[in-house]
Amino acid sequence: MEFEPLSGKLIGCALEVHKSLGPGLLESTYEKCLSHELTNAGIKHFVQKEIPVEYKGIVLECGYRIDILVENSLIVELKSVDKISPIHEAQLLTYMKLANIKTGLIINFNVKRLKDGIKRFVL
Repeated sequence: MEFEPLSGKLIGCALEVHKSLGPGLLESTYEKCLSHELTNAGIKHFVQKEIPVEYKGIVLECGYRIDILVENSLIVELKSVDKISPIHEAQLLTYMKLANIKTGLIINFNVKRLKDGIKRFVL
């Protein structure tokens, strides 16, 4: 897999988390640990960033939250599931559209090898 530098750095941090914890934990645990790694790497990010919906010229808070928004240019959707399903992909693509962010990653930590749990999307 070939990634731009920011995605590569983020994946490096995710690999460190997966190497230390392995599969089988809650998504929230991976989120906190990945945020810690990103902070240590000096990568600006927001955890559980609210994302509004613009409808007919008004902005509505509808409860959508991005797991991790990195450098205001990369959305990371974290999972700890048996496999990434089409609904997970649709969720990420929707967040990308609502936030007007062109690149997104789904990272599923519930795999033996993390590279098997990473899926990249570009709009």
